[in-house]
Amino acid sequence: MSQQIIKLVEQSSLKADMPKFEIGDTVDVHTRILEGDKERVQIFSGVVIARSGSGSTEMFTVRRIVDGQGVERKFPIHSPRIAKVEVKRSGVVRRAKLYFLRELSGKATRLKERRTDNRAKTGKK
Repeated sequence: MSQQIIKLVEQSSLKADMPKFEIGDTVDVHTRILEGDKERVQIFSGVVIARSGSGSTEMFTVRRIVDGQGVERKFPIHSPRIAKVEVKRSGVVRRAKLYFLRELSGKATRLKERRTDNRAKTGKK
């Protein structure tokens, strides 16, 4: 009984408009930042290297390179601080966690791009 009540409470805090993204996708995460009494949106772009949790506690980790240094940041998917998540490109990966990218540098960190079949959407042969 208590699990059902917890699920009902969690349902109210879940976002319905989150795009579907997977491990290996390059994303732009638009984060709301409070500076004094002003609010602005800051964009953190990088590769999704991990997802964890479920429901309202689901998190994802984004990695990017800034001035030759690797920077990783974890975001809660259903946080009100996340304005939106834009998928820039989809990568082909065969693992659930891409922690091996931490040891790689330069062109070795590139992932193959997943091709989407536009012909199926338009109905052309």
